[in-house]
Amino acid sequence: MATIRDVAKLAGVSVATVSRVLNNRGYVHQDTRKKVEEAILSLDYKPNAVARSLFKKTSKSVGFIIPDITNPFFPQLVRSVEMVMKRAGYTILLFNSDEILENELKSIDLMVSKYVDGFLVVSNTLKKEHISELSLPVVCLDRVIGEEIPSVSVDNYAGARKAVRHLLERGCRNIAHIRGPAKVRTAEERLRGYRDEIRANGLKPYIVPGNYDLNTAMENALELFEKHPEIDGVFAGNDVMAVGAMKAASKLGIPIPGRLKIIGFDGIEWGTAVTPELTTMEQPISELGKKAGELLLELINGGKLRTSHYVFEAKLIVREST
Repeated sequence: MATIRDVAKLAGVSVATVSRVLNNRGYVHQDTRKKVEEAILSLDYKPNAVARSLFKKTSKSVGFIIPDITNPFFPQLVRSVEMVMKRAGYTILLFNSDEILENELKSIDLMVSKYVDGFLVVSNTLKKEHISELSLPVVCLDRVIGEEIPSVSVDNYAGARKAVRHLLERGCRNIAHIRGPAKVRTAEERLRGYRDEIRANGLKPYIVPGNYDLNTAMENALELFEKHPEIDGVFAGNDVMAVGAMKAASKLGIPIPGRLKIIGFDGIEWGTAVTPELTTMEQPISELGKKAGELLLELINGGKLRTSHYVFEAKLIVREST
């Protein structure tokens, strides 16, 4: 079965140009358009699985690429976007990329072939050149890809500093950080916030990787607590890793919050399902999703955005773990 890349290759144009022809959006020279249409006929290219008209402008569907469906933060985010899109009559095609660029590019190709009217993406591997030539509206969530591409995110750096200050106010002086994946912007910003707040208070940093994963965080926290029994506070780069740290403390018989205080980041529903309940820097997940959906709808409808980049604050939610 022919793909959009086959059409582009036969016509001697880019995938983005084929996309513009298929969606009838953006300028395409008449000669180029003719080559694309001839390639489509020659290859018997059928990009639409529901037998929609080849050049129909709208499918009333949007795509959403997320990096990890198993991370509870992302299903909550998807749901908040879906509420906005559903009210506007749109359905969502969901793609899990595992933060692999090849997966993301294949997802984009598939979305183009399905005639989505636009898409949202959470990515640390896509670059602006991968999507800047597409005729489709794009909105980034959680992470920024480029200045030209609209985005909705939180101030991870400020939230991280606030988390460390909370532990300081609770009397902690040996504060560790369980960090997220290297080169992931959210993780790097939270790490930078931790480092700067620790440095500003003349304290020693303790940093271990957790990779936004419960088991990795638990295993590394076990080693950390055994090697440095003086640690009395932990700022985990997300709530999943914070729960991992709590499990490690439980295995070692370290009482929380008596000898060890733990704070996470994100504000996922897990936080109130564990004992003790988890203190966290809560992202306004519903607001993030709502704003991203509204921006995408505005772009789909041909509107011009008054603001391209929205940055929300993370809110300190104090519970039993501190």
